[in-house]
Amino acid sequence: METPTQRNGLKRESCVLSVDVGTTSIRCHVYDKKAQIRGSCITKVNLLYPEPGLVELDPEELWRGFIKVVNGAVQDSGLQMRQMEALGISTQRGTFTTWDRKTGVPFHNFISWQDLRAVELVRSWNNSCTMKAIHGVMMVLHFLSKNKRFQAASLVVFSTQHVTFRLAWALRQWKQLSQAVAEGNCCFGTIDTWLLYKLTKGLVHATDYSNASATGMFDSYQLCWSEFLCCLISLPLSILPKVLNTGHRFGLTDPSIFGVSIPIMSVMADQQAAMFGECCFDIGDVKITMGTGTFMNINTGSKPHTSVAGLYPVVGWKIGPEVVYLAEGNAADTGTAIKWAQELELFSDVRETDAMASSVANSDGVCFVPSFSGLQAPLNDPKACASFMGLKPSTTKSHLVRAILESVAFRADGGICTNDFVMQLTADLFGRKVARPTQHEMSCLGAAFVAGLGVGFWKSQEELKKLQCTDRVFLPRNLYGMGDGGTEGEYTPILQSWEQALKRSMNWYGNP
Repeated sequence: METPTQRNGLKRESCVLSVDVGTTSIRCHVYDKKAQIRGSCITKVNLLYPEPGLVELDPEELWRGFIKVVNGAVQDSGLQMRQMEALGISTQRGTFTTWDRKTGVPFHNFISWQDLRAVELVRSWNNSCTMKAIHGVMMVLHFLSKNKRFQAASLVVFSTQHVTFRLAWALRQWKQLSQAVAEGNCCFGTIDTWLLYKLTKGLVHATDYSNASATGMFDSYQLCWSEFLCCLISLPLSILPKVLNTGHRFGLTDPSIFGVSIPIMSVMADQQAAMFGECCFDIGDVKITMGTGTFMNINTGSKPHTSVAGLYPVVGWKIGPEVVYLAEGNAADTGTAIKWAQELELFSDVRETDAMASSVANSDGVCFVPSFSGLQAPLNDPKACASFMGLKPSTTKSHLVRAILESVAFRADGGICTNDFVMQLTADLFGRKVARPTQHEMSCLGAAFVAGLGVGFWKSQEELKKLQCTDRVFLPRNLYGMGDGGTEGEYTPILQSWEQALKRSMNWYGNP
């Protein structure tokens, strides 16, 4: 029997909503106090390919998908929208659009982080005298001051994954956009910014530090948009959103959208959200996400890490005065390679790949380079091609599948972590134990954790750690020659062959 309080419409049980807008799907989970999923809904992201190398998303279709999964997850939970105490949002990074500040109508589709339209612009800048001069000056400044900020600037290499040159390309190509900028009527935003704008009916034009730091236009050392870089490449600061804490009351959803107003309490970039969801709160903690791409993140604490190997320093999260930085390396095409192999009918169900790879002793000398979108740091070659090398008459489907799965681990939660072969090989290559969580959608959980902390749903990071559940721990075997025995591991020559294949795949689409 309901109490008077319940009859008056107050919350009988509260939960936290979290939405993750990924590269291939949008999913929403409803989490209870034990971080268990009470309801879920997922819908597909429809990627558009107007020309070879161009990858886009329809902003309005993305918005409709967002609304669909929120309503679907709450309905699936058996709860009501008024019982949702907070909303957290995790999004893919580096995908952006621009829109009319007055009407909210986009000037163009979202340009995806996978898009290669700015390849030549990136290449020309990386090879330009201006960049060489900047590198030289920054090297001198670092030598004189020992300031790591200057060291980072002396090593910076532009990438097509960063927003910087795709935005510069758009500003040069579309007159309507450049005119709106001149009139002060243009808003720029990554997916999180667009969703905040839509959810608040235009009241909020903002992003958080984790998303901003992944655009390539943000100074992670000074925690602000880089005026120097924007001036150098002629990017207008006036169109950029305000940068707020990751854990922040961004505003309330307009009541016309979900029937009630829900506090938006976190906005996070997906990889940083996954890091938070894994409770990697301590310096030295490492997480690897294997989804559409493979991302390795290392918690470096309160200071950004400058890596001569090209690991990109990003802001993990900023909650209150605390700032946590991550060093990051990534490979863009993990999931793409698996999907491509399935479409070629190397297997019918992804779950078959574990048994197929384990059915052969090795890949029979076959190497696969999964660079459909080029190669990321530290090689930074957008002109690299995906390739199979070492094929012979004895090569079978199982050898091909094993080579593909090996390439995933060589470049190293997400969907691929359900594959035991990949997890065991990852542990072997790193020489470290790898824990696979019970929940695989850690970006969603991380955004929920930050939102829940903001409203007191959970009290502390220590409480969050106690909610973590591990599905399986993979212990390393001495296959890589890293153990006390000192014998050459079986993967040493395989890795050497794969690195050869990698080099031969580079600059495949370059100018003759």
